Amino acid sequence: MNHHDSTDAVLNPTNLQAQQLSYAVSGKTILSDINFCLERGQVLGVLGPNGAGKTSLLKMLSGQTASHGQVSWRGKALNAYSPLERARQIAVVNQLNENVFALNLQQIVRMGWLPHKTLLSRETKQDHQHLATSIAKVGLSDKTEQTFSSLSGGEQQRGLIARALVQKAALIVLDEPVNHLDIYYQHQILKLLRTLAHQQQITVVMSLHDINLAASYCDHLCILDNGKMAAQGSVENVLQASMLEHVFKIPCQIRRDDVTHNLRVDFYPPNELEARRQPEIVQFPQPNTSDRRDYS
Repeated sequence: MNHHDSTDAVLNPTNLQAQQLSYAVSGKTILSDINFCLERGQVLGVLGPNGAGKTSLLKMLSGQTASHGQVSWRGKALNAYSPLERARQIAVVNQLNENVFALNLQQIVRMGWLPHKTLLSRETKQDHQHLATSIAKVGLSDKTEQTFSSLSGGEQQRGLIARALVQKAALIVLDEPVNHLDIYYQHQILKLLRTLAHQQQITVVMSLHDINLAASYCDHLCILDNGKMAAQGSVENVLQASMLEHVFKIPCQIRRDDVTHNLRVDFYPPNELEARRQPEIVQFPQPNTSDRRDYS
């Protein structure tokens, strides 16, 4: 994925491509001149400060919001797909805001079938097996009969991810998928998404706040800053201290983790990092002249 050649790339039937995307609300520019191309089986992490345009970009990539410019999926403009075709191709996991009344977890997850079923369709044995497997993959097999509203925020988030798995979409778009999860499930869910992408050639696009999680589980990163693309490409190419300090307005250092060998970003309070960068000045004790004796 490269900013300079993305607009000239030949549309591959398995590409997700954004060309000169822009979006404005009431005359205020939210996104401007966004370009990239993502191959099948890749995971893209969208990063940036609050208000940078991450959610707006995800909504455009999934067809939830119209935009200037063009989004193409599998060689076809996204707005040329019917709503049903788009639902069969793209699964969306938004931030938690769904009013689901008294539905239980299993009923919520079962909604992933809707784009593939008609009113007269019968659920098959394979359907039920896939449903159970998807719920198990997010660690909720013991919660299937609980009402969705009674689950914790993290459990609800995992339930929505299970619904996306049931949908069997080729593109999964997730807005802050680990925002409500504890550390264990943050890693479990991101590992699951990466495995699905690499093994089943599913394309995954997700926004994240944690740069180090993104560096660990994404193939490519794009950094948004005030609605513009500040950087994009491989993790190794994007994670540059000078760019991150400019975008996030806080000093940082890049290092390679001793255990995972992934790049990590350490952020510091402004004065602390500056102090660390200063060379240490060694102070030697001054001699006590009052104790000197004259032996001449």
